[in-house]
Amino acid sequence: MAYYLTDGIYPKWATFIQSIPLPQGPKAVLFAQRQEAVRKDVERAFGVLQARFAIVKNAALFWDKVKIGKIMRACIILHNMIVEDERDGYTRYDLSEFQQGEDTGTPHVDLTYSTDIPSNVANMMGVRTRIRDRQMHQQLKDDLVEHVWLKFGRDEDNN
Repeated sequence: MAYYLTDGIYPKWATFIQSIPLPQGPKAVLFAQRQEAVRKDVERAFGVLQARFAIVKNAALFWDKVKIGKIMRACIILHNMIVEDERDGYTRYDLSEFQQGEDTGTPHVDLTYSTDIPSNVANMMGVRTRIRDRQMHQQLKDDLVEHVWLKFGRDEDNN
């Protein structure tokens, strides 16, 4: 099951993996360090993309996963091209050209892109039940702690 690295404000669902608030033992300490570092890196990177590209900022709940993936890859490629171009000193632009006005907080979602909406209510309820399963959450977290330990536990500095 796919999961998201989150902070402590999210519920203990199978798709949300929080850090360990008071880690006990080397495995838990290493997992907490790695989870928090990676979560912050992803948060920063996503924030940069949201600031630069309005399409990333808007809600995409009903969009097709493949299209979301293509949009994100395109934004990342464009961002990298812009950074590379700026680094070379070819472009000097005024940041205000790219800043949007006041955010109304209202997402502008084109619902015609939706191709992956479950038509079966029982299907949706089954997925919802699996995601909210606390035992599955704990098992995934335990598996991740063990995986991080096996992969990085031998590093002396754990960075």
